[in-house]
Amino acid sequence: MKRLKQLFKDKFAIIGASVLILLFIVAIFAPIISPGDPLHSIGSPIQKPSSDHFFGTDEMGRDVWDMIIWGSRVSMQFAFGAAGLSLIVGVILGALSGYIGGLFDDLLSRTFEIFYVVPVTFLIILMVAIFGSNVSLMIAVVGLTIWPTNARIMRAQVLTLKNRTFVQAADVSGSGKLKILFKHIVPNGMGPVLTNSMLQMAQAVLIEASLSFLGLGDPSVASWGKILQSGQGHISSAPWLVLIPGFVIAAMLLSFNLLSTALERNFDVKQQIHD
Repeated sequence: MKRLKQLFKDKFAIIGASVLILLFIVAIFAPIISPGDPLHSIGSPIQKPSSDHFFGTDEMGRDVWDMIIWGSRVSMQFAFGAAGLSLIVGVILGALSGYIGGLFDDLLSRTFEIFYVVPVTFLIILMVAIFGSNVSLMIAVVGLTIWPTNARIMRAQVLTLKNRTFVQAADVSGSGKLKILFKHIVPNGMGPVLTNSMLQMAQAVLIEASLSFLGLGDPSVASWGKILQSGQGHISSAPWLVLIPGFVIAAMLLSFNLLSTALERNFDVKQQIHD
């Protein structure tokens, strides 16, 4: 609790958290803020921002404001869903790999190398092209593609911590292996993993926007990437179609990076270990 209070005294954490909380509230209350179907044409194509359409309309007459509001929900789902799945899988497999060692560790290490050799974005595009572009499926594909980074970090943490005095004391007291691993070792090694997870949230948002921009996103939902795709041919005549979603995406990515920086500065793993 003390460390959490210290974290939110960090100006980077305050700025990042404030922007993300605002976007999270927008995503939760999207049906109230912007009722109706955001993909339904409600005006003339390429209208400038006005009191009727705050952010103007795109080439299909869709309200950009509505798409921005509803697109925040998709981006939040990707950020927390994909990064959360990556965190769970990465922590469990990385912890077991570092603690068990031997053949299991060797096999998992080779798996890490495979994921690092194959470009993540290419692999995700391939998986989406094969299995479809449903939002839930895309989140699972992204999460199960980016987990090796978390696993590698957690493995390194376990290798560093498993011979510490407090772990040996728990072993002598008769605690089971899994209890020692997940009650004593993993919590003390979560600092770098949480820092990386914030970056993976930003990565997941960028991946979703990129897939939607390329036409591989879920066609049944509004997305910031779709607005960028719609505006790419109208940059000179309708710059708001690029500037507005670009600004919102950049704000979200910057917020995750600021929180990651704050975590790195305030949750030094060495200070969390109690011998």
